[in-house]
Amino acid sequence: MNIDDTPQWHKSSYCGTSACVEVAQTSDVVLVRDSKNPQAAPLAFTTDEWTAFVKGIKAGEFN
Repeated sequence: MNIDDTPQWHKSSYCGTSACVEVAQTSDVVLVRDSKNPQAAPLAFTTDEWTAFVKGIKAGEFN
């Protein structure tokens, strides 16, 4: 992640509690964190990895 990037965290519109996953995109990576523990280090994925994950979700690969 570039030092100038400040992640803008977003929760899913399906999140109805404080137990959610949050996602932020920087110029280098897609970051994922647990909203209950925002101080913990987030997971980092390349844009290609994240795109493949989202495509898999939409295709029902994780049902």
